[in-house]
Amino acid sequence: MTIERDVARLAALLADPTRAAFCLALLDGRAWTATELAGHAGVAVSTASEHLNRLVEGGLLTEHRQGRHRYVQLANEQAADLLEAFISHLGPAQRPATGLRAISASAALANGRTCYDHLAGRLGVAITDGMTTAGLLDQSDGFAITDTGLTWLTDGLGIAEADLRSTKRPLARACLDWTERRSHLAGTAGAHLLRSFLTKGWIKRIGKGRAVRLTPLGTTALRDHLAINPNDLDLT
Repeated sequence: MTIERDVARLAALLADPTRAAFCLALLDGRAWTATELAGHAGVAVSTASEHLNRLVEGGLLTEHRQGRHRYVQLANEQAADLLEAFISHLGPAQRPATGLRAISASAALANGRTCYDHLAGRLGVAITDGMTTAGLLDQSDGFAITDTGLTWLTDGLGIAEADLRSTKRPLARACLDWTERRSHLAGTAGAHLLRSFLTKGWIKRIGKGRAVRLTPLGTTALRDHLAINPNDLDLT
């Protein structure tokens, strides 16, 4: 099969609103059941299963079964990057949310969210900027964790250096934030930063989706660790 057909086949996987809704929901980095995704998209479970089969066969999702339940999640970081690139390409001119619930959900995502396995939104960009200002992250030629930054991650946050070096993924890389139109921290450091913030209770997930909010403990931590005043972030 030619590369042209491969590209067309991949694009076709996202050409259906239901399949697109599934993939966007799974950008929270967690595994969902077919039933949960069906409810999220407002379709029958049988219909959801048909769409999920196509997404798994196409390589965008992976699945595993536990008892009677079928769990699916994004296949890998590359699949997440592809979806984020699609969203970024839409630009700020996409139709604004209408209705109180939709507007509230949109605002929550813009304030802070998971971008597969790292932090995004206004909060994610602010943390990235704070790390840069503190000399923990160097953005002069791409993204690079400095020696001071590595010490901060290991000694300050308690992340094992072996865990940061345990994969072939880059330690730090830039990921374009589709709401802020600027880059936030991704890579292994970004993933462990999100995990650490959740474990320490500095951020908390809002419901089932991707949105997260800063907790009182997180407010104190941002001030102490990165000299960030959350009141300046307009997390309304």
